[in-house]
This record gives sequence, structure tokens and C-alpha cells, in this order.
Amino acid sequence: MTSAKSITRSAPSSVQATAIVSSLLTVQTQGRGFTDLTSEVVKFVAEARARDGPLTLFIRHTSASLTIQENADPSVLVDLTTALARLAPENVPWTHDTEGPDDMPAHIKTMLTGPSLQVPVLNGKLALGTWQAIYLIEHRARPHRREVVLQFIGSNEQTSK
Repeated sequence: MTSAKSITRSAPSSVQATAIVSSLLTVQTQGRGFTDLTSEVVKFVAEARARDGPLTLFIRHTSASLTIQENADPSVLVDLTTALARLAPENVPWTHDTEGPDDMPAHIKTMLTGPSLQVPVLNGKLALGTWQAIYLIEHRARPHRREVVLQFIGSNEQTSK
């Protein structure tokens, strides 16, 4: 059991949502694997002049997904790819195989990892941990053009007139 002395919490803060800012990020994948979107998301937050509020990312596909994962050791991404391949292998006689043997496994992997993320923006910065990055996961073997909707709802720094 965790002692109450080992848990701390900052005082609540409140902001009024003054902005809804959206953008469409288009990503050309190289085929199966992870694409780091973090720098593009940081650029969006800066361009939106986002201050405090949630940033939602949503991928408009059913065979690619989004995740937040470690960005320091590339072997983590290799092991995650291996784990996903074991959870949804291509060498199974899937009923849905219209677009090839990687089609149904890609849908399963997306269901497991998810089509959307929400990342807090605090004081104009993504509230990611030190070793966290935002990734698009391409589950199909061949390259694809993927679209990710970015939307910030919250307070922003107004441009001075």
C-alpha cells in the first residue's frame, strides 16, 4: 500500500478556453515502422500560440495508429514491432485479406494501439516526459500517405495589435 506521504500534487490551475486551432499533418510512411511526429507537433503548438489546454491527435486510418513511447533507445521500437507482429501475425488465415496478408493484422494492431492521443499543453509546451515521443505507427508493409488531425482547445497567447 502506498503511503499518503509519498504522493504530492500541485495546486489546481484554471484557464478559459479562448482558442480552437486545427491542422492536418500529412505523413508519407516508408512502410511498417514508427515515424516520430514530435517535432512537427511542437511546431504546431508554437504556431497555434498554444498556452494551456489539451492537444488531440487523431489518425484518419484503420491500419496505422498513434502512440507515445520512449525516444532514447531505438531497440524499444524494434521490440514493440516484434510484439505487435506476435499479437497479430500475418501467417494466419484471416477472413479479411482483400489487400494482402498484412491487411487484417494491421487493423488488429490499430485496435490495440489506438487512433488518437491527447497530450496536455502546459505553459506553451507539450507535457511529455523526458524520454517520451509521439509516433505514428505504420502497420502495413508498403508505404502509405497518412493524415493526422491536430487540434488544440484552450488558452493561447493572443497576437498584439
